[in-house]
Amino acid sequence: MKIRIGFDITYECPQPTPMILMVNVHYSRISDMITPDHLIADPPVPLRAYRDSFGNWCSRIVAPKGLLRLRTDALLNDSGQPDIVVAQARQTPVTELPDETLMFLLGSRYCETDRLSEIAWQLFGHTPPGWARVQAICDYVHGHIRFGYQHARATKTAWETWHERVGVCRDYAHLAITFCRCMNIPTRYCTGYLGDMGVPPPYGPMDFAGWFEVWLDGNWYTFDARNNVPRIGRVLIGRGRDAADVAISNTFGPNILKNFVVMTDEVR
Repeated sequence: MKIRIGFDITYECPQPTPMILMVNVHYSRISDMITPDHLIADPPVPLRAYRDSFGNWCSRIVAPKGLLRLRTDALLNDSGQPDIVVAQARQTPVTELPDETLMFLLGSRYCETDRLSEIAWQLFGHTPPGWARVQAICDYVHGHIRFGYQHARATKTAWETWHERVGVCRDYAHLAITFCRCMNIPTRYCTGYLGDMGVPPPYGPMDFAGWFEVWLDGNWYTFDARNNVPRIGRVLIGRGRDAADVAISNTFGPNILKNFVVMTDEVR
């Protein structure tokens, strides 16, 4: 299948403002690109690209005073297959984990493993280690949180989400990530495009999505506590410890978000 992806975002800055943007498709999907997701700025601004410590593509710009419109429109191939399910995947003992996975066992900005560890072991200590345990965590989080865009806020942590029981996709992901890490399962946050392909209407407004990946049996596998079913058409943008590592934009000065449109649609 072919998927059209893109966005149209406008900022208003009262003064020239440095920005870091993470809006390009992850390098692992480059071979799938039919037309590239070049970042177009209006008015045009110099852009310098780099890879961060997690391997994500980032862009540095200085937004001018006034309005800055950022957009892209790209096309890529996708297998059309749902997220892989490997129910027999085993949990790797901490002593046998690869060095590069260990950071994804630790607490991070939005994932307070220290505050939720005891709760995690009470809830999931009886579950079979491995895939079944991660699925049990997803089932719990999916049922524990009520979804609503009005409940979104940039500062909400896993601990706060557990108490408030409301949130958006990133809050589902943060709580599930924290529980998995508490149960000694390396888990990393993912952001990207996720359309409504294969899902019956009604459809909500499109946005960038948050999900997560866990390390089981020598591989990273995708899980999604918000939807809690295998989905098709995920297009990865970035991976990190939590949403702080994969923000779509970091702005170093005052600004107002004036327009925000995300698209991801199957092209028939």
